[in-house]
Amino acid sequence: MEKLRHMMNPLDFTVEELESLFDLAGEIERDMEGYSHKCDGKILATCFYEPSTRTRLSFETAMLRLGGKCMGFADASNSSAAKGESVADTIRVISCFADICAMRHPKEGAPMVAASRSSIPVINAGDGGHQHPTQTLTDLLTIRSLYGKLSNFTIGLCGDLKFGRTVHSLINALSRYEGIRFIFISPKELRVPDYITEMLRQKGIHYEEVIKLEEIMPQLDFLYMTRVQKERFFNEEDYIRLRNFYILDKEKMALAKEKMFILHPLPRVNEISVELDDDPRAAYFKQVQYGLYVRMALILTLLNIK
Repeated sequence: MEKLRHMMNPLDFTVEELESLFDLAGEIERDMEGYSHKCDGKILATCFYEPSTRTRLSFETAMLRLGGKCMGFADASNSSAAKGESVADTIRVISCFADICAMRHPKEGAPMVAASRSSIPVINAGDGGHQHPTQTLTDLLTIRSLYGKLSNFTIGLCGDLKFGRTVHSLINALSRYEGIRFIFISPKELRVPDYITEMLRQKGIHYEEVIKLEEIMPQLDFLYMTRVQKERFFNEEDYIRLRNFYILDKEKMALAKEKMFILHPLPRVNEISVELDDDPRAAYFKQVQYGLYVRMALILTLLNIK
């Protein structure tokens, strides 16, 4: 019997396993029809305790494209959590109904608790400001597809680097590849946490911290923009002061390399001007498509379907 496997953190998979996952996602991209019945008879439960559009719909579309079915909830108030049921109990119940579960929760570590009590694979679809592993898989696949490899490039991460779980996950994941140079662009209040910079120092990985985006634009191969997340702030005043600190527009893009790609986990607010949407370097909607392929590949991998 195959050992039950979960996806809590991108580091749960070795670099070699990720390459296999991305190769499978590439096959799915080339032959979607060939995978349309791989999950016939299988059910995905989406347990989303906080709002999501892209991630939840991407998981559900992934399962439907594979021939499976979906069930679940998009709001904790519509679940027994509103009555006080624990995550551990909820996943035990879900395990009786579904074959695999994708869970998003505002509390860090909640999907890990679920995985420890589950008899089906659990995928962390985001836990607080901690991890968002399938967004990281999406980001890695996007970079590999656009750049041809996951090594030897300079990436700028801009905006909310303090609370941004997508940023934290991506830095950790990229730190395993050769020749990655990080440039962190943020106001002082939203700098990347110390535990991440300490990890980079210990591994001898180059990073620098700057405030002005314009200064470093010509150096970048990728620019990963993030929104300032209102839901992570303790007071409205700080959010209002920092929300429009960075706005990427045509003027700033004129400073960039001809093949510097813009990434964004979405949703976008004001941080990327819509005038850039037609720029061939704007890859954030391609990211959404790659997210579908990588989630299809992950579902197949965790269910051990060949």
